[in-house]
Amino acid sequence: MAASGSDLPDGVPVDLSDVPWSPCRRRHVGRVARPYPDNVHGLPARVLVVGLLRSGRAAVLALRSVGVEPVGYDADTGLDARDLGADATLGTWDNAFLDGVGLVVKSPGVPGEAPPVVAARSRGIPVISEIELGVRMLQNPFVGVTGTNGKTTTTALLGVILKAGGLPVEAVGNIGTALTSLVGAVDPDAWIVCELSSFQLEDVETIRPRVAVLTNLESDHLDRHGSFDAYAALKLRLFERQQREDVAVVPRGFAALPGNARRVEFAADDSLPAEPRIRGAHNRENAAAATAAARAIGVPDEAIARALETFPGVEHRIEELGTLDGVLYVNDSKATNAAAALRALATFRGRRKHVILGGRGKGEPYQSLAAAFEPGDRGYLIGEAADELARALCAAGVAHDHTKTLERGLAAATAAASPGDLVLLSPACASYDQFRDFEHRGQEFRRLVQKLPGWGRSGDQSGVSSSNGS
Repeated sequence: MAASGSDLPDGVPVDLSDVPWSPCRRRHVGRVARPYPDNVHGLPARVLVVGLLRSGRAAVLALRSVGVEPVGYDADTGLDARDLGADATLGTWDNAFLDGVGLVVKSPGVPGEAPPVVAARSRGIPVISEIELGVRMLQNPFVGVTGTNGKTTTTALLGVILKAGGLPVEAVGNIGTALTSLVGAVDPDAWIVCELSSFQLEDVETIRPRVAVLTNLESDHLDRHGSFDAYAALKLRLFERQQREDVAVVPRGFAALPGNARRVEFAADDSLPAEPRIRGAHNRENAAAATAAARAIGVPDEAIARALETFPGVEHRIEELGTLDGVLYVNDSKATNAAAALRALATFRGRRKHVILGGRGKGEPYQSLAAAFEPGDRGYLIGEAADELARALCAAGVAHDHTKTLERGLAAATAAASPGDLVLLSPACASYDQFRDFEHRGQEFRRLVQKLPGWGRSGDQSGVSSSNGS
């Protein structure tokens, strides 16, 4: 990794509005591809998109819009790909699908060991991520937001801040909208604020944000990346191609960065233009990160203050669903690692908590999470990681029940809760053992809560959706 860029004092605005900037661009043409004469993006004539959910579908449409012939592949035979407007193959992989292909675009859920990716590389066909495709096809001013926790909240808040400052803006990426969905559909002057997971930063080659934000860096996704060092290296790829006219926004005291950007630091105790509406020390840190990035872009403090005071948060991040019989129900389904669940426990310190935990583990330990439970708290364990979580809770002396499913966990927690208590879904695990994704898990939790006898009756603050998490 290259040496870090030079430092700037905390909170010093760096106005980039007059800085000429254009991302590096490379042309990749495979051995068997022919260039498409009207393609201004340097893409080969035929591109294979692997993974046909949200990101892959957007990539197919973007490629079609510029005259490239997209073909699709997904191992899931249950997908309906008839509306793609492109040839698509589902099920068993065959290396013949690469015939005539000059580039492979990989959706974030597809690992590097997947047969299509291995086969493409063995033939010398370039493999890029959906994010890389979007970066090549869009010339908009670009802000990248990555980190372990807090990146969705920071991305959404920064989008609200830029809008409050009168700037056209789109918030995309891991937040829920594929970057390539903007191709041909966004004002060329609009700022793009893109949340980037470690999966999405695999196979990026030309990404160079005007402003790059790192919220924090903690252990996550070890099941896919193998080690913390490998995971961290992927996160820091966001900064590698930044130059002196770009800005890197990082936590105070963070280690040296790759790239040559000017550096601005933030911390939870920064002086902000206004106190954020969203609760929790971790969310004040998210607000500080968004504020630092907005100041670097040139948004005035008055606009930042308006956004901080009004932004309610996002779904599935310490989202307060409401109360029933004096018990508060909170949906923190986005807590897919132990560090995120720790933030939720800290937000409600001093209140007796009934915490639904579990799902598919990521190869990380749970001892620190178990140690954060307070006297009187109780765990309700679901999914594949239940036994591992139980061992950690037992060692810490935390009472818990094996409830196996979300529905049973909620029923047991509700039966045990008393007025003033909290029922919290903060799983500390991925959702894929029992749900499509964390959003599906959170939606199901909300549905089950709203089916509880008495929910919504007069006198209870039910149905409130005030999202406060990261």
